Amino acid sequence: MTSSLLSSRIASLPKAELHLHLEGSIQPATVCALTAQHGVVMTEEEVRWRYAYRDFPGFIEAFKWVTSFLREPEDYALIARDLGEHLLTQNVVYAEVTLSIGVMLLRKQQPEANFEAILRATKPLESRGLRFRWIFDAARQFGADAALEVVESARRCDSKEILAFGMGGDELSIPTEAFRPAYEKAAELGLHRLTHAGEVGGPEKIREAIDLLGAERIGHGIAAIHDPALMDLLAERRIPLEVCPGSNLKTGALALQLQEEAVRIEKHPLPKLLHHGIPIVLSTDDPAMFHTTLHAEYENAARMGLLEAELARIVEMGFQYAFSSAGQTHRS
Repeated sequence: MTSSLLSSRIASLPKAELHLHLEGSIQPATVCALTAQHGVVMTEEEVRWRYAYRDFPGFIEAFKWVTSFLREPEDYALIARDLGEHLLTQNVVYAEVTLSIGVMLLRKQQPEANFEAILRATKPLESRGLRFRWIFDAARQFGADAALEVVESARRCDSKEILAFGMGGDELSIPTEAFRPAYEKAAELGLHRLTHAGEVGGPEKIREAIDLLGAERIGHGIAAIHDPALMDLLAERRIPLEVCPGSNLKTGALALQLQEEAVRIEKHPLPKLLHHGIPIVLSTDDPAMFHTTLHAEYENAARMGLLEAELARIVEMGFQYAFSSAGQTHRS
């Protein structure tokens, strides 16, 4: 249903999603199907309880829990198909989806087999107007050697549909410098580079991501609001921030950055970042776990006071700053 806060034009525009975690997209009904396959009976209400948290550590625990039921390649195929169906309802025609390869490796799985199953599951969606591309992701807290293993997994998969190497997880856990070898190796393989930074960390984490890792897009990056010189740099170099307002609210990242105990979405810094000239791509992050959709995120942006022309520009930037020509040429 079109929100009353969005014009029919913005709601109906074809869109791209560039910051979206496959494992965070698992809807409660699908979680129940997964748990049943592995001998655990669970209701959707119980899953929703698991998906209710007030801070970033709580989210990490919920993420660890739900991914513990992803054990076989067909489990990944199931959730990839479900994600595709969901994205089609949101007028998404192109998505760069992050895969938690670091978690697969930690659990002694074979990322190549999982990825092959994902590709088989999502290929038929192209005929319905939805193209996927993929980002192989390391968990920062797992360490630098584990990050190199994620890059090596991308090399073994040897697929043109793998566009980039990224890093999520606890951005405060290990110094950025430790991950330079992994990012240098990713660049040698022709992979684009991105990382989560400035979500719960300060603006220095964003600078490190750019200067030490060569990050071409920044996941979240809302801490940039505290450093005008950094904002200038992002605008001048046209380095996009992948902004996920609903996620920032649910994890407590927004309250942390604003140093307030209780905040409303209207206080999100997205408008100030956009008006400074920084490229913004609007995304859902972990839509099922944050109870959001891409339409809801555009509604959030409208609630912040952005005008229709500004929302249309954000839609356009989703395609403009895609890593693949498949995304860049598929503009509205």
